[in-house]
Amino acid sequence: MTKTAATHKYSNFWERNRKSNGYLLRKVVMDAAVRICRFILLFGMCFMILQPIFNKISVSFMEEQDLYNPVVIAIPEHFTTENYQRAAELMDYSHSLVNSLIVSLTIAVLQITVCTLVGYGFARFEFPLKKFWFACVLMVVIVPPQIISTSLHLHFRFFDILGIFEAVTGSPLNLRGSILPYYLMSAGCMGLKNGLYIYMIRQFFRNIPKELEEAAYVDGCGTLKTFIRIMLPDAKPILTSCFLFAFVWQWTDGFYSKLFLGKISLVSMSLARIGDALGALLQRLMGSKTMPSVGYVNCITSTGTLMIVVPVLILYLFAQKGFVESLSSSGIKM
Repeated sequence: MTKTAATHKYSNFWERNRKSNGYLLRKVVMDAAVRICRFILLFGMCFMILQPIFNKISVSFMEEQDLYNPVVIAIPEHFTTENYQRAAELMDYSHSLVNSLIVSLTIAVLQITVCTLVGYGFARFEFPLKKFWFACVLMVVIVPPQIISTSLHLHFRFFDILGIFEAVTGSPLNLRGSILPYYLMSAGCMGLKNGLYIYMIRQFFRNIPKELEEAAYVDGCGTLKTFIRIMLPDAKPILTSCFLFAFVWQWTDGFYSKLFLGKISLVSMSLARIGDALGALLQRLMGSKTMPSVGYVNCITSTGTLMIVVPVLILYLFAQKGFVESLSSSGIKM
């Protein structure tokens, strides 16, 4: 823009402001103030979320002497990657990572499969006591799983079906310590956060016009074929979001993992025991009862936390399109 054009635009602005009795200037100042406040709020929220992660990244590359050096704040003075090697050794990372991937992936797929069927049923079909059963779904969301932990423990510790196993073998089955109880709960929509997935999927299907299904019925499609070929393709965004939630919650779960999967090494359980494992390792190496310092334990814990978060971030990078699409469509339709 030339100097003459800029001068003309500037004078034209003040001329329009004079004709509007100062309204144009007030509007411009107000818009600028709103943008500045929005930037400050967004920057503050992003800083609150990202600052702990950046702090963990910085600490994970520090030697133990840097942790107690008041001069070192964010940038390590003695850069090292030994903390990652130590954390991987203490967590048995490669073995735990494979187990966690298998468990989280299979559980998430099973949960989304059954929750999709149940959510679609609540959205489209009428059956006896429908409101009562949906209230039970909401109770699954509201009631913490810790309340029924004793019942779950006893149920799977002495598992039986109509007394058949006890009649045949003389005693009920003990399913604790295996992944089978968790598969059974997930298949019955009683797994981790299953009630929430049913609610989300139900809300999504309720906002799809029924005319789509009616047109498919006219063309000769049955109920199952309509669900598979018409409804499921439209539900990809919400299914992607529910899958991400199911995978991440299972990836970081400690309650059900301790309750059922005690013999299976998972990254979440390995991280919870990393402090004790570090103390045992130092005692074995030093040959004494010397315990690691609190700062070094926190350093190794932060390093292990980052090693757990990275696979989830990679998964999100591949699924972010469907996740964002689900959020945008939810904001428009619901």
